[in-house]
Amino acid sequence: MRKPILSLLLLICCLQNLLAQDLSQQIQPNRQNSELQIKNPYVIFISADGFRYDYAEKYQAKNLLALREKGVKAISMKPSFPSVTFSNHYTLATGMYPSRHGIVNNSFYDPNKKELYVKTDRSAIKDSTWYGGVPIWVLAEQQKMLSAAFYWLGSETAILGIRPTYWYNFNTKIPMDVRMEVVKNWLSLPEEKRPHLINFYFPEVDVAGHHFGTDSKETADAVKLVDDCVGEMVKLTKEVGLDVNFVFVSDHGMTNADNINTMPLPPMIDKEKFIVPNGDALLQIYAKDKKEIKSLYQNLKKEAVDYDVYLTNKMPKRWHYRAKDNKDSRIGDIIIIPHLPKIFNLTGKPTTVGKHGFDNDMPDMQAVFYAWGPAFKEGLTINSFENVHVYPLLAKILGLSFDHKIDGDIKVLAPILK
Repeated sequence: MRKPILSLLLLICCLQNLLAQDLSQQIQPNRQNSELQIKNPYVIFISADGFRYDYAEKYQAKNLLALREKGVKAISMKPSFPSVTFSNHYTLATGMYPSRHGIVNNSFYDPNKKELYVKTDRSAIKDSTWYGGVPIWVLAEQQKMLSAAFYWLGSETAILGIRPTYWYNFNTKIPMDVRMEVVKNWLSLPEEKRPHLINFYFPEVDVAGHHFGTDSKETADAVKLVDDCVGEMVKLTKEVGLDVNFVFVSDHGMTNADNINTMPLPPMIDKEKFIVPNGDALLQIYAKDKKEIKSLYQNLKKEAVDYDVYLTNKMPKRWHYRAKDNKDSRIGDIIIIPHLPKIFNLTGKPTTVGKHGFDNDMPDMQAVFYAWGPAFKEGLTINSFENVHVYPLLAKILGLSFDHKIDGDIKVLAPILK
């Protein structure tokens, strides 16, 4: 299961994980499944970051190819815009578009808080005030159903005052075989202590795709690693005697960009007047004085050659990323999107070849969706759909009710259930 490339991938991940993390399992005390929940189904909800919709075929992921034939496969799953990790993992967790749940990019500015949310800032990641909606594990815990998370954006903070019963701080130092053993241990607990929902996150394919590109041996090896782990996870559910439902997704796809001839920040953007969080496939421009927006927009439009410029109230409706959708004003006043293979590089330092974050209609941005287990029909292929619809599917399988407003609709994926 473990390949030589794993050591390299984990090393790269470690370099991204800047602060030392507590590697131990965190357990919320004095919780157990209610009698009503004990007999409900089990779901393992897996995300393989950056696992493009076509990677299983491209790299012959034998376990996933076989398992999806026993269940349901989508032609692809459309990520929410922007097609980045943080926004889409939290969309998958809440059934809401990024503009509505509040995590509008990997890094962004909140003019009301007057603070930046940056993906490498552990204090921001753990600050529940950034997160809207009701994550699926919170919904479960509210209804006395235990949940567990081996990494997922939001699971490390007490959203609405609630964390999963079992969870880990994100780190890349726990070996994969140990992670598999933890899942087995969770499923071997007495039924009153056993989680019915397990969120499990793989970063390896995204890391390989960024650093080595979509056509590399390293990406192929990372796909093989995830495939082996999924096969092992299915095997361990059989060993503990549980018939578990699996939902395997990704947050976005990946494409190769020109990481040599990159574009700097357009020179007419005065950083004394505008706040510009770091980005490559999308730049958000926040005006300190709203009177400056119109002139900058006009100047950018005049000079734009390798990028498009939008005012927030003129963004395409299909992105659900307009001023009217803009929770807490976290979407920039002006949005700049490069034309592939061009990308921005605001730091001037070498950047990676694999990129995502672009138009979520692009084929290379498409994510994956497979599902199998006792709840699902067998041998079914469905058309592409938006990822907001996964949340109500999970709630339906687990027997969880909700009355808060989301963007997903159970009608979209109800036909895949038995």
